[in-house]
Formats: sequence, structure tokens, C-alpha cells
Amino acid sequence: MERVLVSACLLGARVRYHGGDARAQHDALDRWLAEGRVVALCPEVAGGLSTPRPPAEIVERGSRLRVLTNESRDVTGAFERGAAIAAHAVQEHGIRIAVLKDGSPSCGSSRIYDGTFSGRAVAGDGVTAARLRSLGVRIFNEMELDQAAAYLAHLEEPPTLRDNREISCSPLSP
Repeated sequence: MERVLVSACLLGARVRYHGGDARAQHDALDRWLAEGRVVALCPEVAGGLSTPRPPAEIVERGSRLRVLTNESRDVTGAFERGAAIAAHAVQEHGIRIAVLKDGSPSCGSSRIYDGTFSGRAVAGDGVTAARLRSLGVRIFNEMELDQAAAYLAHLEEPPTLRDNREISCSPLSP
């Protein structure tokens, strides 16, 4: 059975920087929980940050990306520890799919905030999303749960069905 790494805040855990959650209501999440597929994780808390905590964003400092709070405290180390813990969970459970909270400096997978604390989002990956992507994990966000469910179903198809579909969809050679 394929396991799915899911941001804990999407499951209702009150681990976000402001002390709240970002619960996502979706049949796929409910089904995965009931099936015991979900590995829940908040990389920021796993990395040692408290809840609540000051908001943080990824900023460029010279040639390095750092994660700073709105009070200019460097919390990069905690974000990197959280990403390492997520990577360990992926390897331990053979995880190939993750559903992460978009916009987060850890879990953002299509957008993150620009480092100015002005509310402006830019395209990019959070620290954990980038680490998991480098390991070959397919990342989805909370708005892509239908696509995540379809991808999970594809991963679990018997190889003969996948092979036959690929053959039947390819052009015939003369």
C-alpha cells in the first residue's frame, strides 16, 4: 500500500505559525486516513519551532537562501532539520507522493511568499517541498487533491494494466 505524506495542518493539527490549522476537507484525505496511508508531519514543528511562532519567509542573502522571521531571526536551521525529518519519513515508508500546504516556507510547492512580509507571493518551493522533490516525490498542494488521488490510483495499478494502457495509447509502427 502506498503511503502519502500530508502536511499536519491540512489534517486539522493546530501547528501553523499563528497557532491554527488549514484543515482541508476532501474525500480522498478521509479515505487515506481510514486506510492508514497518511504519514502526517509539520516540518516546522518537527524541526524545533514552537506554535505559535513569528511568521517566516524565504529570503535571498548573498548567494544563499535563508528563512527569516518578520523579526529578522534566522530560522533556516529549523527548516532544514524539518526537511531532513520529512526526507527520512519518505525513505522509511517508501513514500512517492506528498500533499503539502502551499504558500508555506516549508511546504509551498507552487508558491511561497517573496521575503518582504508584504503578502506578495512568487512561484517557488518551500524548503521541505524542494528537498522531497529532489528525492523524486511527486508534490501536490491542498487545491490539487483530485490530481493527487488520481496519481495515487495510477501508482497502485497493477503493472500489466499500466503497460497495456501505454501500449494501446502508442501509435502503431508500420
